[in-house]
Amino acid sequence: MSDAPVIERLVIFGATGDLAARMLLPSLYFLDADGLLPPELKIIGSARSEMSSEAFAEHVHGILKKRSEGVDAAAWAKFKKRLTYCPADVAKGEHLKDIEALIDGKPTIFYLALSPSIYGAVCASLGKSGLAKPDSRIVLEKPLGHDLETSKTINADVAAVFDETQVFRIDHYLGKETVQNLIALRFANTLFEPLWNNLAIDHVQITIAETEGVGDRWHYYDEYGALRDMVQNHMLQLLCLVAMEPPGDAGADSIRDEKVKVLKALRRFDRSTASHYSVRGQYRAGVVEGHQAPSYVEEKGSDSTTETFVALRADIDNWRWAGVPFYLRTGKRLPERRTQIVIQFKALPHLIFGERERDDVTANRLVIDLQPDEDISLLLMNRRPGLSGNRLQALPLSLSLDDGGRRRIAYERLVLDVLAGNPALFVRRDEVEMAWAWIDAVADTWADNGAPPKPYAAGSWGPAGAFALLERTGRTWLDE
Repeated sequence: MSDAPVIERLVIFGATGDLAARMLLPSLYFLDADGLLPPELKIIGSARSEMSSEAFAEHVHGILKKRSEGVDAAAWAKFKKRLTYCPADVAKGEHLKDIEALIDGKPTIFYLALSPSIYGAVCASLGKSGLAKPDSRIVLEKPLGHDLETSKTINADVAAVFDETQVFRIDHYLGKETVQNLIALRFANTLFEPLWNNLAIDHVQITIAETEGVGDRWHYYDEYGALRDMVQNHMLQLLCLVAMEPPGDAGADSIRDEKVKVLKALRRFDRSTASHYSVRGQYRAGVVEGHQAPSYVEEKGSDSTTETFVALRADIDNWRWAGVPFYLRTGKRLPERRTQIVIQFKALPHLIFGERERDDVTANRLVIDLQPDEDISLLLMNRRPGLSGNRLQALPLSLSLDDGGRRRIAYERLVLDVLAGNPALFVRRDEVEMAWAWIDAVADTWADNGAPPKPYAAGSWGPAGAFALLERTGRTWLDE
């Protein structure tokens, strides 16, 4: 935004944690190497650990050396000059005077790479200390709460100190190149919009599959599970981008207004729909990518009713999508790592080529791959070359986004947008709370039914019920 103040300080609370190491610090390094950070920007790392600025710089250097891209000596020398470290327990308001001295009155971003459970205390400390100013911005990581009630509490605590225009709630999926391109694909082409409705589309599939287990996230994951960890944010954001109406312009609030309308139109679950339209699973021992994998309870060391797999049918009650099911599926210890959106068009109303070609005809399908590869492909029917008559074959028209260069971390785009004060790819408060209201309805029906998650072998595509979710209507997941 052209009238936004130039940010000169970025304070990372939780700078020695996992998120900062995996995503945030490497993103900042690569942006700096490409000359995209403001020249004046200083990066202040902060955590409860006592260390010197030199030790923090060595810590960051070690993180970067582990990445496949390596560390360029000249780029590192420039980046290192931006780094400093100040220990603080920001939730208790300790050592904030030291941070205030480093900020030196400059426009600042506060990045909370911390547990959302302490966001309220952190904001209160920033407000009481006077560090939160009208030109400050604050970045919040998900999940914002455990349910609608706790989400409202967190948002209210943040709003007591920061105006909504200063708050950037991050969902890194929105920074992925293919997700951003989905908006261009829909609204920059006349080809798709006339077909983007229940007249032409049979159903939509959204899959986020992971091969790994929970790892060292036990305390968090066993409390939240797959529904709250993945569906509430990443999957519903993808659903909104697929389903939203064309906005009046590309402005942040125009896009976010349309996403809120989708969330409002999502049909709420009740007891009867939950049993037919949702599946909970938990992985047992199995084989993933050729290696033995223990069960969830073996990894945890005790019994648990937490789901590691969710499959849902979502229905959007509006004119565009009435009768079009959206199938959502996410899980851990699945056969492959994949994030994918499938737009399955309806079959031909009439085949003119004869019975022999009937088995060759496949309905058109648009497949948007987000990871591990970024690609958009449209399945089209084509005549087979030769003299054997009108024999047909399905061929994909690929719009690969791989240009052979380094694949950017999704956080790079999002960090740039925070620096520029552009909230378009960030989640507004009403979006978060509307999503939680829908998720709570799912979770409440599960709690009322009292059924434990269904077992599935690690390395499989989930419980049998996930397949039945589609098969009872004559559909199948794309991988079947």
